[in-house]
Amino acid sequence: MLTISAAEVDRALTFSGLVETLRTAFREGAVQPVRHHHTIERPDSAASTLLLMPAWTDLNAAGTSKDGHIGVKIVTVSPDNNAIGKPAVMGLYLLLDGKTGEPEALIDGQRLTQWRTACASALAASYLAREDASRLLVIGAGALSPFLAKAHSAVRPITSIKIWNRTPVNAEKVAAALRAEGLPAEAAADLDVELAEADIVSSATISNEPLVKGALVKPGAHIDLVGGFTPTMREADDAAITRARVYVDTRAGATKEAGDIVQPLASGVLKLGAIIADLHELARGQKKGRERAQEVTLFKSVGAALEDLAAGIAVYKALKS
Repeated sequence: MLTISAAEVDRALTFSGLVETLRTAFREGAVQPVRHHHTIERPDSAASTLLLMPAWTDLNAAGTSKDGHIGVKIVTVSPDNNAIGKPAVMGLYLLLDGKTGEPEALIDGQRLTQWRTACASALAASYLAREDASRLLVIGAGALSPFLAKAHSAVRPITSIKIWNRTPVNAEKVAAALRAEGLPAEAAADLDVELAEADIVSSATISNEPLVKGALVKPGAHIDLVGGFTPTMREADDAAITRARVYVDTRAGATKEAGDIVQPLASGVLKLGAIIADLHELARGQKKGRERAQEVTLFKSVGAALEDLAAGIAVYKALKS
């Protein structure tokens, strides 16, 4: 069994390559039960969340046999970690042989999640963002934010990246790191101003109060909601939902777990039939993405086990040889 570190995941993947790997995975499909979601109460701090995400397919890493792979990700989300300088999201990914169940690789789950989450958003943007989208706003300065900036830059001609965070010094740290890699990034001081100017708004926070105000978003913008993963979390307000054509990564996950979808459905602001497509339907050409230059599109990601499986197989394939 290979033990694969975060650094090895970084060496094995590219943003453009993983976007295409995910496009193929959503087109071909895999078995992915809705993830197990458990709340771990902490008497003296915020509750943690335990997520178990299994998936399996009948194709191996080379895409040639019927033995396939089984994968499961174990993730914890501990909001109080931010106060001690640790990421809120931790995890491991276990890849198994699909026929024998033999462990093949134990992969750094945090890094795998960062790559696949960002590239799933970029995959959605390849269908939903304007082809000339050049101004990117990333809301949140957590571990995922630089990955989102790089992934969106891999599918659209981004010439300006703004990072906004409630703690400005954290936004500047992310922007500085991106600049060091040659990306045109800077910290943003005024969220409302940046919302009005961005072509792509990518939000990755664990906020319970909406940060993306739909009334401020300009015509033609694409809204990418990544952070909220429980029914109580909300990154965009009702105005954003009503202005936009709404898409999700998976219907089963988004309509059960994502507050940005669950809450508008419960209040009647969003009708179930108004969710135009998921990534399976977009990748298979069954539903259309952006149709007009001036329309606002919104993509809600909660994460799909298929994404982890596809990314895990890609990493294993790259490092096994």
